[in-house]
Amino acid sequence: MLNLKEVSSIVIATLIIGITINLFKGMETLLYTILAVLCVIVINIFAKKIASFYLDSEIEIGFWKIERYGFKPSQYFKRAIHAGIILPILVSLVSVGNVFWMASLIFEVKPKIYGAAKRHGLYSYSEMTEDHIGLIAVAGVVANLVFAIVGYLLGFTEFSKLNIFFAFFNMLPLSDLDGNKIFFGNIILWSFLAALVLIGLFYTFFLV
Repeated sequence: MLNLKEVSSIVIATLIIGITINLFKGMETLLYTILAVLCVIVINIFAKKIASFYLDSEIEIGFWKIERYGFKPSQYFKRAIHAGIILPILVSLVSVGNVFWMASLIFEVKPKIYGAAKRHGLYSYSEMTEDHIGLIAVAGVVANLVFAIVGYLLGFTEFSKLNIFFAFFNMLPLSDLDGNKIFFGNIILWSFLAALVLIGLFYTFFLV
């Protein structure tokens, strides 16, 4: 289900996020943090992979890059900014380790034309709509929220927190992040999920 490019992106993102989380806290728990972050990312990605399969499409995971700075066709950077690498490091340094950015990976969608035509009729799903792309992104966020609850009930509070933080940053309606895909796919669904994530975030800070 994962190609070599996707695996390398996941590994690099995991290491960057894991190190930035522990940067000002000491490296005693670095291995645990990296393993926990890897689990959080894998949960999110495989939920999306499963959702895309049932929507007769495929997704490819890659680093979040910002390629344009405006809405005009000519307003592109000469070189894409690797926001998925830069922001986790920058935010951790600026906040002195009090805030850690966890949104590093995005996904691109490709429809399976033949499978869709066979299942739904010719031309039915020759292109993925914003609704479909949004639903794939929703699957990842919901999976993280579910595992946050499971982790808390099993006593893995740090793992639970990481799931909530990961869902929070990916729900931001920015660029190619999941939140932007959900927002433009179904703003009502985005509002509902955003409320759930904020409740989880509040619970993490004040009750856990």
